[in-house]
Parts: sequence; structure tokens; C-alpha cells
Amino acid sequence: MKILLVRLSSMGDVLHTLPALTDLQQARPDLRLHWLVEPAFAPIALLHPGIARVIPFSLRNYRKQWCGLAVALRDLRRGLRVEHYDHILDAQGLYKSALLGRLGGAPLWGLDAASAREPGATRLYHRCFPVSWGQPAISRNRQLFAQALDYPLPETPPDYGLQVAAARLRKDTLAQPWGELVQQPFVLGFHGTSRENKEWQEDYWRVLAARLRPAGLRLLLPAGNAREAARAQRIAMQADNVLALPTATLLELAAVIVRADAYVGMDTGLSYLAGALGLAGVTLYGPTARGRFSVAENRQASLQSREPCSPCGKSRCPLPEAKNGLILCQQALLPEQVWTALSPLLEQRR
Repeated sequence: MKILLVRLSSMGDVLHTLPALTDLQQARPDLRLHWLVEPAFAPIALLHPGIARVIPFSLRNYRKQWCGLAVALRDLRRGLRVEHYDHILDAQGLYKSALLGRLGGAPLWGLDAASAREPGATRLYHRCFPVSWGQPAISRNRQLFAQALDYPLPETPPDYGLQVAAARLRKDTLAQPWGELVQQPFVLGFHGTSRENKEWQEDYWRVLAARLRPAGLRLLLPAGNAREAARAQRIAMQADNVLALPTATLLELAAVIVRADAYVGMDTGLSYLAGALGLAGVTLYGPTARGRFSVAENRQASLQSREPCSPCGKSRCPLPEAKNGLILCQQALLPEQVWTALSPLLEQRR
């Protein structure tokens, strides 16, 4: 039996799906699974051994390019239909994912109207499944897969299925400049996020770097865009054990992650990727609620801001202090708290 999974984005959502794939691989080894996903996150999908084929496709590439979009959708439809899928599972619950799923020509399954992020999208499904809100996304995905593909929901902790991939990444020889950069012990700092109100202030990163220095650890800061690169450079200019990393692909970053001693990160995709690859670390939650992404308890710490407004779940801070660049919930996550959570994880690593 051949199944098409539709889960386009984001990095966190793609990673949230991996434990469900591991469940499926163990319960239904007879199934062949293909994955329709945004090209930016295709490398993550390819890391999981349960995926036979990844089909990259991005609607974003065709904004205001209607002719180009029509051609791309026609080509996608042709490519999907020659696979003769038995079923298509939309794990995203959006109009765009449901519409793309319908191109495959097989029965389309997904969440019911009470469970989907965009309830109207469920009208495009041939069969719907209830999955309650108020629980981590990983749990919701595992429940959806178990119901749709007819196997008992495992009671085991989530397994991202990336052990083999992580071991392979460690063995691979890194091209320069990466090989030189990872020669000395280091902690990764995932400072970039999709929302400014989830960022940690720059002077906190410098204080953390000062705590790492006596332990012989450097702080390496990756960047995904020009704004993040500028911030990493500013922090590095004022701390001799901080290094702003050059632009990297997702696979290059994964190869760096598996060689790190630990990470400190915001509620962002790279923190989730590090946790999925088995790296110890501390994730900070200000406006968002921790618990959305489950990781191995003995190798992970998560800190929730103690500000009364946290977690608000808002994409922008509504408080007046935010006009001056102060995000109170993030400011309340002090470097000393982070170091207290991080230091025992570093001891375990060594």
C-alpha cells in the first residue's frame, strides 16, 4: 500500500510529525510513504528512514505568478497521479494542504472540523478523524496517524527516528570551513526566530558566553537571514568566545548540531531539530507555551517565563514596554537561570 503524506511546513511542524512516522514504520512496515513538503524542509523529511520519497513543492514560489502556478500545479498533479496512491493523509489541516492533497487523485483523509486549524478545509476530505486540542502537536499527530492508518496508538515515548541519520552525520567528513569550526568544544545558540517577541536580548547572550568561557566552551551562533547575521556579529564583537557562523544549509547545520556539546535556543525550529537529533539543551519559552514539542526528559530542559502575561500566545507583545524593544516575558528569562539548567546537561555530556 502506498500513502502520500501532506505536511508542507513549518520546520517545527515537520519535526512534530516524525514520531508519528516512527510509529507507522513499526506498526505498518508494509506501507510505502511519500511526503509532499516545502523544499526548505525536504532535508528533514529525508532524514527519517520511514520515508521512501520526498516530493518538494512550494506555493510561496508562485505568489502573484498565476500562470506559473497553474503550470506547476498541473505538473504536480501529473506527478502525483502516476504514483497511484491508495490514500492521501493531510496532517496539516489547512485549505492549501487539502487542495494540494486532492491533486493526488486518491481518497483524502485528515482531521475533522473540530480538530483542524482551518475547519472549512475538512470539506475536501473523504474521511475525517477527531483529535482533541489542548495537547502537544506530537501527540496529536501520533493519534491522527494511528486512527487513519489503523494501528493501536503506542504508549511509548515519542521517537523521532533520527538515530541512524545522526550517527551518519557524525561520521561524515565536514567540508571547510565547518570542519575547522567544530574542532573545539562549543554550545550552539539558536537566537533567531520567526517572531521578534520570542527573541532573547543580546546582552543576555553575552552573559551566557561569559559563563561558558571558564568551561572552555565557545558559543556558536547560526543565522538564517541578514537580520540574524547582523545580530550574531554584534554579539561576537563583544565576546571573544562567540563565533557568528557563516550561512549554512539545513544539512550543514544538522552536521554541526550532532557535534555540539549542547544548545540554548528560543522556541524555534533549530531548537526542535537539535532535540530531535538527540542534543542536550535548554529551550526558552516567553510568549509561547512549553510542552508543544516533546523531547527526552533527561537531556532537555525547558524554561517558561514567570511573567504573569506568559504564555500569551500572541505574535506581537501588546504591552507598552514592547514599543521600546522590551519583551518582558523574555527579559524575565535570566542568563543565570539558563546556566543553572544548562550546566548539569553539560556534565552529562562529558
